[in-house]
Amino acid sequence: MYHFSIGVMNDSFRLPLREGLKKAAELGAQGVQMYAISGEMAPENLGPQQRRDLLHYMQDLGLVASALCADLGGHAFTRAQENPGKIERSKRIIDLALDLDCCVATTHIGVIPEDFASEHYAVMASACEELGAYANAAGAKFAIETGPEPAKRMRRFLDSLRCGGGMAVNFDPANLRMVIGEEAGPAIHELAPYIVHIHAKDGSMLKKTDPEIIYDFFAEGGIGDMRIEDYFIEQPLGEGQVDWDGFFAALKDIEYNGFLTIEREVGADPAGDIAKAIAFLKARV
Repeated sequence: MYHFSIGVMNDSFRLPLREGLKKAAELGAQGVQMYAISGEMAPENLGPQQRRDLLHYMQDLGLVASALCADLGGHAFTRAQENPGKIERSKRIIDLALDLDCCVATTHIGVIPEDFASEHYAVMASACEELGAYANAAGAKFAIETGPEPAKRMRRFLDSLRCGGGMAVNFDPANLRMVIGEEAGPAIHELAPYIVHIHAKDGSMLKKTDPEIIYDFFAEGGIGDMRIEDYFIEQPLGEGQVDWDGFFAALKDIEYNGFLTIEREVGADPAGDIAKAIAFLKARV
């Protein structure tokens, strides 16, 4: 049909960093996305030589970094008092990405409010403008992951930012389907100018609720006796509610030729699920 590259979220293997990289290469992935927020991949734990060593290790395996994950958790960029520290840490992750020959860092920013005149919106927009300007000056993209708001609202938000083009989109079709019930095809067309990285993930909505409740659940580490599995479930590619025909048709329409990076956050056999996902995607090439 058309060309795209297949990546894997390295942390999905639940293996040490380099073992995960070897497994990704063994399964035929061309790239990997890695969390860069703590442990071995935290920016402060990788000096210049260690960064060069990691890059060479990946190159020897035939891999590139499709993106780094800069998702710092909590309430993302919705709380003004927390944002200065999160912004600085996000900048260091952008720096790390560039040192690994990668120009994309992805994150969740929180739920973009419907009211663009609200203080909530102003706080999020200010953080994103600073990070977008920093990424743009460095030749990188800071990409918001889809999920808690409709694509039209995210597009309006991105269009409103004054940051020289450094803000972008990490498109996740499963998040849209599981959290708000939005179909991938129309959302891809809406966000097309901003999409720089895509997660290949599937899932189903079981019961609809306010996205703020879902994201507060994760931010707070659980809310009362709420059972997140009552609302949605992540599933192997092709087994959930994502409209993959519409997804791939839209990617062809917008001539996307970047990475589809497999993310598998649950399941007893992540390597097995990832292998099946790679076969699922290769069948579409």
